[in-house]
Amino acid sequence: MKHTILPILAASSLALLLCSCGGPLRKTAHGFLYNGEYAVISVECYTPSAIRVVKAAPGETPVPNESWSLVAKPERVRFTLDNSDSAVVLRTSALSLTLDKNSCEISFADAEGKPVLRESAAEFSSPKQYFALDEDELIYGLGQHQQGYFNLRGRSYDLRNWNTEVAIPVLHSSKGYAIWWYNDGEVRFEDGADGTSFRSLYGDCIDYFLVAGGNADSVIAGLRHLTGDASMYPLWVFGFHQSRERYVSQEQIVGVVEKYRELGVPLDGIIQDWQYWGPDHSYWNAVQFLNPEFPDPKSMMERIHGMNAHCSISIWPSFGPKTDIFSELDSEGLLLSFDSFPPKNGVRNYDAFDSRARDIYWSYIRKLHEIGLDGWWLDATEPEIQGPVPDSEMTAAGEFKARQNAFAIATVGGVYEHQRAEDSGKRPFILTRSATLGIQRYGAHTWSGDVVSGWSELAAQVPAALSFTLSGLPYWNSDIGGFFSGHKYPEGNRDPEFRRLYLRWMQFACFTGMMRSHGTNTFREIYNFGQRGDFFFDAQEKFIRLRYALLPYTYSASYRIASEGASLMRPLMMDWPEDRTACLTGDEYMYGDAILVAPVVEDKECRTVYLPEGQWYDFWDGKVLFGGRSLEYDVPLDSMPLFVRAGSIIPVGPDVQYSGEMAWDKLEIRVYPGANGSFVLYEDEFDNMNYEYGKYSTIEFSWDDKCSVLTVGPRCGSFDGMLGERIFNVVLCEPAGTETRSAVLKYYGSPTRLAF
Repeated sequence: MKHTILPILAASSLALLLCSCGGPLRKTAHGFLYNGEYAVISVECYTPSAIRVVKAAPGETPVPNESWSLVAKPERVRFTLDNSDSAVVLRTSALSLTLDKNSCEISFADAEGKPVLRESAAEFSSPKQYFALDEDELIYGLGQHQQGYFNLRGRSYDLRNWNTEVAIPVLHSSKGYAIWWYNDGEVRFEDGADGTSFRSLYGDCIDYFLVAGGNADSVIAGLRHLTGDASMYPLWVFGFHQSRERYVSQEQIVGVVEKYRELGVPLDGIIQDWQYWGPDHSYWNAVQFLNPEFPDPKSMMERIHGMNAHCSISIWPSFGPKTDIFSELDSEGLLLSFDSFPPKNGVRNYDAFDSRARDIYWSYIRKLHEIGLDGWWLDATEPEIQGPVPDSEMTAAGEFKARQNAFAIATVGGVYEHQRAEDSGKRPFILTRSATLGIQRYGAHTWSGDVVSGWSELAAQVPAALSFTLSGLPYWNSDIGGFFSGHKYPEGNRDPEFRRLYLRWMQFACFTGMMRSHGTNTFREIYNFGQRGDFFFDAQEKFIRLRYALLPYTYSASYRIASEGASLMRPLMMDWPEDRTACLTGDEYMYGDAILVAPVVEDKECRTVYLPEGQWYDFWDGKVLFGGRSLEYDVPLDSMPLFVRAGSIIPVGPDVQYSGEMAWDKLEIRVYPGANGSFVLYEDEFDNMNYEYGKYSTIEFSWDDKCSVLTVGPRCGSFDGMLGERIFNVVLCEPAGTETRSAVLKYYGSPTRLAF
């Protein structure tokens, strides 16, 4: 079946160009077109290190796919083109591409001529492209999957978005490049004896990007360049969030915030799950407070805000037949025909690809925005499908099945863009169950879906998160404790094993993009595990407070994500690409540049930890360890393996009840000697869009290990409410057994040096 996506005019123009080129090869502004015996090929340079290849069967037109992911246009890249009897060679400053005229296969090499990637066979009926990888090459990415694999050699996946599975057809290689298979429909990936291949179930052409960079950071930055910079979240998103399935009344949800404030346990967010519209599925997802247990939602929000907390609310892209939004969308022909969750209730999804539908969707969300809701939990953005979808199902962007994996970015992007257009004082924050490349530009934070409570499920979350990172997306989290706990743990929070699982999951969540407690079958609030002085209460509070202590560190990392295309949860292969063991390690990662995190994912109080080459500090006791080896590490239940790389500088924030309670005027600056290092402290107004217009400041800290000197550079930039004077309490975190040295440094914005 054909799936023509571009307008007929564009296809006809390209066909005319091919027919009039006066031969099989034509140089274009950004590359070339080649009409070969076995394929018709278009090559375009988007940047010197990102090249797009589109291939069609002989005699057909290589019409590029359209996607909601791509925002970049081909740049004016300088390249040379050599044409011989056997090959066409295109060279940029970063890559060379060689087209073998005899086979119509393409190979890539870096600027020094070192091979990067080589095509093998191609099939156009699918379409399908094979690639020949090196025998020892490791591959990662493809989104988020629950099978527990990090290195994907020998694996196969059906890349289609659904609950707990996020399909991102980006294959990231240990050799420092990525293949981005450019298709919004379902894709089949396979790596086996016949090679590595992508096959599109829906699409006319082979269409992919080769994004090179030499290292993982550059590759990810290249993917973001093509698909958009990540937006920044407000500071409160990085605090602790409490949720459950579900709060049944406004008094209950307000009461949870009151209880946290009474106990003095830090909290920034509370989340309202479904049925605030009532239990009748005919009114499913009315995007209105119709439930009589929520008689005054505006007052509810005023009370929550009065306690310096924020509230997010769940919203689906599907609607019951008695809702106002269903009627309005239906009257415009903007509903999709297939059944959605909950099944057999007449619930249907809206056509998120239609701008009119997105306008109507926002018109209902706007009313929630106006009463003070702070964030949008966009659930089931796959979207959820119950029963078969006809091949004839159409959207405003074409056939649904050819667009399904882009549904999430369409609906998330619509909400983000509407809020941005109407309110510059509040940064959009969107929690989404599904994603695709490019969604990072829309304030989107993906969680791993309705995973089951269990140790193997917890273990699978770590490589799932790291695969997500290497697919180009920066923010990921999971339900602390797993969503479905009732089958394995019918006693819920009274079950000692569930308590251990929940605590280990919370420790892991402390070092993800969002620390969020959620699930069904049992209540997850901290006071349901005891009271202060009880082990499981105190152990949870310890990690919640650690999360808040690290807010200046995490928020500064988020600035690098937005400005440099950096990553928060960094697989070890990103920093130690020549270390084979590090490249195969999928159960540890760096949180930012300084902290190595090794989550405990078994019901044990020990685990094997691999430390890459270098000097490391045990985060808890300061013991110095030397890397390039594995070690057995004892882990009491109220602790986890955390290590700090020598040369790191970590700012530690004040002890607070919520993220904005205290100014960062007396930060503790921890310096870990043993190597040179630096850190850039980023600050802004924390919850508006002014940072996009230059209203922020940065302060660079540099450590000279040989001279034992900390240099605090000049403050760059400014913003309203910025601290003009401040104190840095500098602590030299020397090896255990050595007397800790510290000093108070008064800072007025000018360069300052502190010698130990």
